This record gives sequence, C-alpha cells and structure tokens, in this order.
Amino acid sequence: MMNRTNADSLLIKSSKNNTYQHLTSQKAGWEFLNFNARILRRGETITGDTIENEFIFVLLAGDFSAYTSRGNWRTLNGRKDVFSGLPYALYLPPHTTYTLKTESEELDIACGWCKCDEVHEARFITPEDIYNKGIEYRGGDNASRQINSILPPGSDCHRLICVEVYTPSGNWSSYPPHKHDTRRIDPQTEKLLEAKLDEIYFYKTEKPQGFALQKIYTDDHRINEIVEARNNDVVLVPRGYHPVIAGHGYNVYYLNILAGSDQSLANTDDPNHKWIYGTWKGMDPRIPLVTFEMNKSKNEKGI
Repeated sequence: MMNRTNADSLLIKSSKNNTYQHLTSQKAGWEFLNFNARILRRGETITGDTIENEFIFVLLAGDFSAYTSRGNWRTLNGRKDVFSGLPYALYLPPHTTYTLKTESEELDIACGWCKCDEVHEARFITPEDIYNKGIEYRGGDNASRQINSILPPGSDCHRLICVEVYTPSGNWSSYPPHKHDTRRIDPQTEKLLEAKLDEIYFYKTEKPQGFALQKIYTDDHRINEIVEARNNDVVLVPRGYHPVIAGHGYNVYYLNILAGSDQSLANTDDPNHKWIYGTWKGMDPRIPLVTFEMNKSKNEKGI
C-alpha cells in the first residue's frame, strides 16, 4: 500500500486506454472510495453488479441508456462535454445488476463507488434536477466558483457525496482551505464537526493544454505538496487541506467524489486563512460557467 505523501503519489495521470482512469481503494491506500472514467463507442456497454457497494455514474459527454434490476433510464441529448451543460447521473444501491449502453458516437462517463451497509432507492438524476435544487455559487471575487450538486450531503444514499465544481480562469477554489480527515463530534451537542472522508478531484480543462495547481498540506507539514493537474488527471486527497487554482486563461472543471465516515461535508478550515470569509466584494461576473439553458438549447437543436 503506497504512502501517499508526495506530489508524484498524489497525482494519477490519465492513460491512453479506453478506461483512462481506474483507481481502487486498495491502490489509493484508503478505506472506501473507488473511481474510474472511460470512453466508449456507439453500442458498447458497461455491465456489472454493484454487489456490496453503492455507485454513482456521471455523464461527462454523450448519451447512454441504463438497464438495471431496479429500473431502466435513458439520457436525452446529453451534454457535448462538461463545459456544455448540466449533468445526468445514475445512483445505484448495493445488489443491483446493470448494463449501460452507449447511445452516441462516443460516451465519456465517470463512476465512483464504495462499500455500503444500507440499501437506498436507485435514482436517475437529470439536468433539470440539478437546475431546480443543485446549483450554488460559492466564494467571491477571484475565489468565485460554481458547484453543481449531484449527491450532496443529505442525499438518499449511504456514504457517497458527488459534486461538480467549475472554477473560472485564474480563480481559486476549495478556498479558504479546509480539511475533513478526522471525525470529530461536539461532546455537548453531539453535532458532527468534521467528517473523515476519502476524496478525489477529477479534472477537465476547457482547453486541452490547460492546467490547475492544487496544494495539499497538513498542519504538521508531513504532507506539503503542489500538484499540477491536467485534463483527465485525478488528484487524491488522503488528508489535509487542499485548495485549487485554475491556470490563467483556462476554465477548470473538477468532479469531486467523496466517501467516508458520514454522508456529510462537515470540515475544519485552516485557522490561518479563515479570516478571508466575509472579505469578498461580490461574485465573479463570469459565474455561472454552465447553465440549464445550454441543455435546453442543445435539445432544441437536436445535437
């Protein structure tokens, strides 16, 4: 099991295979979270059984139909890429068989999964669902970013949390820095103060040569690294604070998938930078970077 404390071990570069990312919890050296991303051609399928895991599939580009032991669904004119609209997603609980079939010339799809002790309802999540209750504009000034919540805290699932984050060119994200690596409960109120979570950042850049920088560090500086993430790369956050900055000229997307002690994003801010809250003068006018109108326009054109 790799001790992931340096930049090389925290960055998982994409491969040239159709499954261009594949990360198991064993490979990551943590308890829960697994991840893959793959490209399929028209008519190709993904078939499996969730066994004792819960799954979230996120459509990155293209269209698919899903045939499962808990229901069947199909996307309608899914987005061209992650910068062209809101997502479709499919949540599957344990003990579910599934076949996902590619209904476009090319399908780009990501999947996160983790072991699970509860059985929840399968859910097909549409761009309209995200539009109605899942979009947040967070931060301000050059720390403005857009969050599209797919499986936010409080969702009808066991452990998985899944959000998309859009950071405009040159902006900071996941900022001020925070961490969620130690489960802490307020002894008086029994309120959850911080969850212990495995987390991945899966990156897409609007231009192929784009990049983001992510700093991962702990209070004791046993981890104190800066990672350069490019299109289709994954950055692991095993513990510590983990802010991001989008390279100037390059809008950056990352898919956050987390799993751990609680279906919660309860976290602890870096006390050195907590003062930044409340200092912003306004939201970056470039936000939002993606809208539901993009999906509707695409449907009308029949692309």
